[in-house]
Amino acid sequence: MNKILTRKSRLPALAMVLMLFMTLTMVFNRCAPADPAGQTELSELQKKALAFASPLPVHAFEEGMNKSDDLIELGKMLFYEPRLSKSGLISCNTCHNMATFGVDQLPVSIGHMWQKGPRNAPTVLNAALHSTQFWDGREPDVEAQAIMPILDPLEMAATEDHVLAVLESMPAYVEKFHLAFPDEENPLVYENVGVAIGAFERILLTPSPFDRFLNGDDGALTAEQKEGLEVFMGAGCQSCHRGPALGGTLFTVFETPVERASGKSDPGRFDITGNPLDMHSFKVPSLLNIAKTYPYLHDGSVWSLSETIDIVASDMLGTEFTREENSLILAFLGSLTGEIPGYALELPVLPPSTPETPRPAFD
Repeated sequence: MNKILTRKSRLPALAMVLMLFMTLTMVFNRCAPADPAGQTELSELQKKALAFASPLPVHAFEEGMNKSDDLIELGKMLFYEPRLSKSGLISCNTCHNMATFGVDQLPVSIGHMWQKGPRNAPTVLNAALHSTQFWDGREPDVEAQAIMPILDPLEMAATEDHVLAVLESMPAYVEKFHLAFPDEENPLVYENVGVAIGAFERILLTPSPFDRFLNGDDGALTAEQKEGLEVFMGAGCQSCHRGPALGGTLFTVFETPVERASGKSDPGRFDITGNPLDMHSFKVPSLLNIAKTYPYLHDGSVWSLSETIDIVASDMLGTEFTREENSLILAFLGSLTGEIPGYALELPVLPPSTPETPRPAFD
């Protein structure tokens, strides 16, 4: 059994006695009829929500993928490892900080030598559920995405040779690569850096009150949040924000207010496909943990979630919410704030550098 993907319940002795008593009562009590379904009937609102959303899975691994503890632990170490960068200062966690729900809470990220990235860094939480990665969808999965920023001169500014030299210089990393990839004779290759980091990212799912609601707990949402869900669906927001991540599967043409005002708009997916229909097209972001992942939009130009709701309603839905409707949607979006896996928040102890470890460079 994979220890990282499961939780062990540790109950005090009294609780265990009570549990045993309840179990015996259920076995010997033949008077009350049992509910074969094991749950109460879903409400109409729950049924409507399940038409476009689904509860988060336990993890985001696909069939046949390696999900060993050794691979996930290696990926976690590499995610937090700043020495993969040229400066020795920047790690994946720098821009996708676990302490702030997988983002850096900046309009655009600051990379090597204080260079600014072109777009807002989306959260890494639940990203493995998206159909493509990056705002423009240029990579298919988190494994491919993970190795791109390391080589980007604006971000971590490293090279494949630098990364491999860093990892090969520390015996602990060499050993961990062999444990994580036991079927490979030479597992310490650059592609496997992405495989390992991707494995870690595939456990970064954040179950929320909305997931409990979808799973049958009608009391998981407040009355206000339920009203907000009704407004959300009534406006048609679910046409783009759907699936387990409530986004991450479609592309839409969108220019931010700042872009329109300046006359300088990001080409978006057009830079990848060259298709004129993709001009200013961007991946629909996930709404999970949206209350925590400010600032908003692909240029990070809006800090208020309430303002973002009105902008998207006007531009994408051709509607205008009242203050009350806006407030109700805000309440519903608050129900999407989930729990970050405790394992991801525990900082790994990284191996010490050796005389062979490349030194930081600041050019």
